[in-house]
Amino acid sequence: MSINYTKGDATDPKADGNKIIVHICNDIGGWGKGFVMAISKRWKAPEQQYREWFKTQENFALGEVQFVQVENDIWVANLIGQHKINKDEKGNAPIRYEAVLAGLEKVGTFALEQSATVHMPRIGCGLAGGTWDRIEPLIESALAEKKISVTVYDF
Repeated sequence: MSINYTKGDATDPKADGNKIIVHICNDIGGWGKGFVMAISKRWKAPEQQYREWFKTQENFALGEVQFVQVENDIWVANLIGQHKINKDEKGNAPIRYEAVLAGLEKVGTFALEQSATVHMPRIGCGLAGGTWDRIEPLIESALAEKKISVTVYDF
């Protein structure tokens, strides 16, 4: 299965059945810029549960994912794939590709359990500073190759 690309709003996935909306979070508990703003505008629970998760520090680490059910058939996957929020002293972007892959593997397992399709913006390519040519293969191997339907939305 390949990745489907469409124009639209990733917070309003166009598909039947169960849906998972994936986005990248940082590992310092910050929520307030980028795609998370669209999520928070639509549902309060993903931000609230992410902040609570950060406070407890229970399994709160790069590569981990928190699944927040926001509607009967929609979950938001808070995937920790970004270290801090700024470039490091060597000029490296906050994105951590190995963490994104680990998180996407967990999303894949959950998607198969829920018989869900996966929806996302071009994750990791905004504030996290990643590049799509490095993210796309991660999505292919963790999701598309497992026959999970993936739709990427360009707003």
